[in-house]
Amino acid sequence: GKLLVAKGQSIAVAESSTGGLISAALLAIPGASKYYRGGSVVYTRQAWKALLNSSIDTAGGKPLSEATALHLAKTIQCQLDTDWGIGEIGAAGPTGTRYGDPAGLSCIAVVGPGIECTIILKTGLADRTDNMWAFTQAALDLLEDNLN
Repeated sequence: GKLLVAKGQSIAVAESSTGGLISAALLAIPGASKYYRGGSVVYTRQAWKALLNSSIDTAGGKPLSEATALHLAKTIQCQLDTDWGIGEIGAAGPTGTRYGDPAGLSCIAVVGPGIECTIILKTGLADRTDNMWAFTQAALDLLEDNLN
């Protein structure tokens, strides 16, 4: 948050398996209204349609992918007219996805001025809460790396 304030830039978040934790972490910093424009938890196809006016099918390819995370980041960045966007989609556990992705897998994207960056995180864990926090930390770290 402090880096965003220092740069006078804004951010929005579209997250799935982190359930709002990325947004909560950004909002926990006093003065968040200076940089945080909004976010959405797009956990279901219905949420994709209602909150992003999009479809997981239009993201391209396999649902749990870097392409999907990038689609989320770009869509929320555009919708809320921000400098930065974070997109996250993953399998928190305790089981994997119906598409064969294991628990503990997350794809995260950060988009910003001249930047499009994605990562794949594999925790190897089945614990839902541990994965949600690990995915959140990875997203915040990716943002910080790209802000610097």
